[in-house]
Amino acid sequence: MTISTKIKGAIEKSSFIRKMFEEGARLKAEHGADKVYDFSLGNPYLAPPAEFKESLMKVAASSGEGIHSYMPNTGYPFVREAVAGFVSEQQGVTLDENDIVMTCGAAGALNVVLKTLLDPGDEVICPAPYFVEYNFYADNHGGVVKTVRTNPDFTLDLSAIEEAVSDKTKAVLINTPNNPTGQVYDKASLDALGDLLARKSRDIGHPIVLISDEPYRKITYAGITVPSIMTSYANSVVVTSYSKDISIPGERIGYIAIHPDFEGKGLFLGGLALCNRILGYVNAPAIMQRVIADIQGVNVDMTPYEKNRELLVDGLTEAGYEFTAPKGAFYLFPKAPIENDVEFVRELQEELILVVPGSGFAGPGHFRISFCVDAKTITEALPGFARVMKKYK
Repeated sequence: MTISTKIKGAIEKSSFIRKMFEEGARLKAEHGADKVYDFSLGNPYLAPPAEFKESLMKVAASSGEGIHSYMPNTGYPFVREAVAGFVSEQQGVTLDENDIVMTCGAAGALNVVLKTLLDPGDEVICPAPYFVEYNFYADNHGGVVKTVRTNPDFTLDLSAIEEAVSDKTKAVLINTPNNPTGQVYDKASLDALGDLLARKSRDIGHPIVLISDEPYRKITYAGITVPSIMTSYANSVVVTSYSKDISIPGERIGYIAIHPDFEGKGLFLGGLALCNRILGYVNAPAIMQRVIADIQGVNVDMTPYEKNRELLVDGLTEAGYEFTAPKGAFYLFPKAPIENDVEFVRELQEELILVVPGSGFAGPGHFRISFCVDAKTITEALPGFARVMKKYK
């Protein structure tokens, strides 16, 4: 065998999202792309804002001595300074450039953080449903994801988190706004989580790090804002990317932001810089760093996502689906009318509708709809959603 047993097993257990992508390719080849309603991938379809292209053109045209030379592993100082200023406003805590590490997207950021933190067998607590590639990220560095339940509306169940803490707990990883549910954790629950982690850190004799994965932070609805984790807990880290808010997922640009009062921050930052290099990222893409330094706070117009959300919420409610309306991100996570969510997703495929089983996110009995698609896809798919649900009424 030419690959490791471990990776062979991982391929066999590969993401439901990827499986649905492959099924979508087959159905589109058979029926035509315009006849297949693909809600499987969280791939932003909006064009990047004009400011992005303007900055990119300016950066591409620039010249000067050393412009393509090596840089610090953590990123250009002027870029980190610009990011720190924006994050300070966003998080309500004053950061400087040394509290920022530029990374190859949020996935790269998470791998750097987890490699820096984890010893073999260490545990990362994660509320479910969740993005299941977290399992692989933790496993990459000898750790284990320990999932805990959430409340019926997918808000944090603090008692479940407390029960899960052990001597091996190194971190708690949350994702808000959440993929796949669209839930946003409110300030009261984050404050309570911070108090809980401070107390449990004292009990077990080492800090528990709170990691917040926030690539959907700017995509929220009905006036909801995403609270700061840094005002709730000092041993906290934000990882994020520009993939969703500027609609540039292919550019793989993001960052790690560390609370200025993080315990042992100097050593932790040294570890992040080292891990960025030895994991092979070395540093975030140079051109993209220069571009985003220019356009902090800029994002795409989120109005199409809001309209898509309204279309889906209204249409699926009328068809009889049950769900918690998403407060953020661009996902809806309805209940399947039968226990076997995979079987129900196959029924939707008969209507040429592609969604992802909730089991793929440790949320069995549900399915995920990604509504970062054009509105026509939603309106033309709604009758098919209704026909399938009618079988169970």
